[in-house]
Amino acid sequence: MSTSELNVHLLLAVVVVVLAVQGVGWVLARLGQPRVIGEILAGILLGPSLLGVVAPNVLAYVFPAPVIGGLQVLAQFGLVLFMFLVGLHLDIAAVRRSRGTVAAVAPAAVAVSFVLAVGVGVLVHPVLAADLDPVAYCLFLGVAMAVTALPVLARLLVDTGLDKRRVGSIALSCSAVNDVVAWCGFAVITAVVGAGVGRGFLGVLASLGAVLLYFAAVLVGVRWLLNRLPAPPIWVALVLALVSSWVAEQLGIHAVIGAFAAGVAMPRRHEWLATLNYRLGPVVTTLLLPVFFAVAGIATRVDQLTSAALLVTVLVVVVAMAGKMLPSTLAARVAGEDWPTSINLGILMNTRGLTELVMLSLGLSSGFINTGTYTVMVLMALVTTLAAAPLLALVGRRTGVLPETEDEDVAAPAGADLGEAPLTGQASDDRGTNAGRTDGSGAS
Repeated sequence: MSTSELNVHLLLAVVVVVLAVQGVGWVLARLGQPRVIGEILAGILLGPSLLGVVAPNVLAYVFPAPVIGGLQVLAQFGLVLFMFLVGLHLDIAAVRRSRGTVAAVAPAAVAVSFVLAVGVGVLVHPVLAADLDPVAYCLFLGVAMAVTALPVLARLLVDTGLDKRRVGSIALSCSAVNDVVAWCGFAVITAVVGAGVGRGFLGVLASLGAVLLYFAAVLVGVRWLLNRLPAPPIWVALVLALVSSWVAEQLGIHAVIGAFAAGVAMPRRHEWLATLNYRLGPVVTTLLLPVFFAVAGIATRVDQLTSAALLVTVLVVVVAMAGKMLPSTLAARVAGEDWPTSINLGILMNTRGLTELVMLSLGLSSGFINTGTYTVMVLMALVTTLAAAPLLALVGRRTGVLPETEDEDVAAPAGADLGEAPLTGQASDDRGTNAGRTDGSGAS
């Protein structure tokens, strides 16, 4: 395919993706689901699982391999810029006020999920992946199930109105910790399995040291410098976000963590934040980010599921939900949160989605899992994310307080939400003492 043909096909593919995402998102919104679910489902519908069965010639024409490669580049930019915006509007003061909850919830969610997933790996390895290394297989499943998808969680919070609540700030902070631990765990598995235990151990120590230095440099050094300078031009902020993402990728953690860290390091000047988001938000949330969701969905092969894989999928979904929701809820309660807040936090921590898909793709390419396991885990990520909105609504009805959702016809775009108010903890009623916590999920 020539360059001109690729450009034409890429433009057509983007148009198809945007139309499909908007259409399916609109339907899902009318069913009470966040639009982000529609974006993921749209990608699956555009892939081999449906379009490839109904109209394989159309699939081959609209999404040939070179076009998929171009979409992946656009998708990566969209995800990085979106996570930069999320970090940019993280309410650090709210995180500090809730550091006890974050310190309790994040480790509990990671540890319990990891242990349960390893146990599941031992059970399903003979069924789905008998030809793969059982140790690497089980350890990878443990790391993959420990993920809480930061990008999907951020979109879910915006779509449900919890982005302006304190519980949203806590959930984002716990998710960031979870993802850092999960990606470090993936690096450990890669080093140990790929290089041998002895050599891998030294490599792991060096990698962890480099990651700690990186976070210290961004969150302490860069943040200190930017806070003592005039508001940086937008191009400087973008360059810092891209450089931070590149460094994070080189260190073995995902680029989105680097973008998130760069956003957290930016100065908290309201007018500058509003200007930056006004220029970036609409393009990122309505064009680039949907492309990312669509690309991930297109790579999913639901049509290849067997009856045994379906049974394993049910088991994996149950274990995945229990391994996140129960320890997160109990840990939050032990840390002093009320029951509605704790339950809402457990539900939010169960959200997986695209971060999960990215890690699964790396696990597949690394040989830790096969296509059957990949499909099962993708379905698990989709089901756990689909369950979030109904469960949040159920908790709201039980406690008498519903999340602040808006009608789709009058709601501001997600990017506008990010610009008009920080993504976490800005409502005045969320800044009270422990006795006055409501969090949009119930009175104490």
